[in-house]
Amino acid sequence: MLRKPKASVNRPPTPDMLENTPEREPTLQELINIKLIETGEKERLMELLRERLVDCGWKDEMKSLCRAFVKKKGRNNVTVDELIHVITPKGRASVPGSVKAELLQRIQSFLVSAAL
Repeated sequence: MLRKPKASVNRPPTPDMLENTPEREPTLQELINIKLIETGEKERLMELLRERLVDCGWKDEMKSLCRAFVKKKGRNNVTVDELIHVITPKGRASVPGSVKAELLQRIQSFLVSAAL
C-alpha cells in the first residue's frame, strides 16, 4: 500500500507534496507564512512564544496535566496520539491572553514593515 505523506502541522508542505497539486495562486495566509519563514521572523516568534509560555508557568501546567492523564490511564495504556488529542484543546485554551496579544502585536508589526 502506497501511503501519501502527511503535511506537518508546524511546517509548510514540502516541494514533492506540491508537485501533484495543480497550479494556483497562494492564499494570503500562505504568502504571510512564506514571508515569515524567509525572513526568519517565524523562528523568532516561536522562540518568543516558548519563552513566554515557560515564564508564565504554562509549560509546567501542561506537563502536570500530561502526567496526571498518564497516571490515571496507566503508563502502558496511553498513546502519544491520545495524549495530544486530550491535552491540545486544554493547552490552547489556557494560553494567557497577554501572550496571545503580544504575539499578535509582533505579527501585525511584521506585516506593516513587510508591506503585506
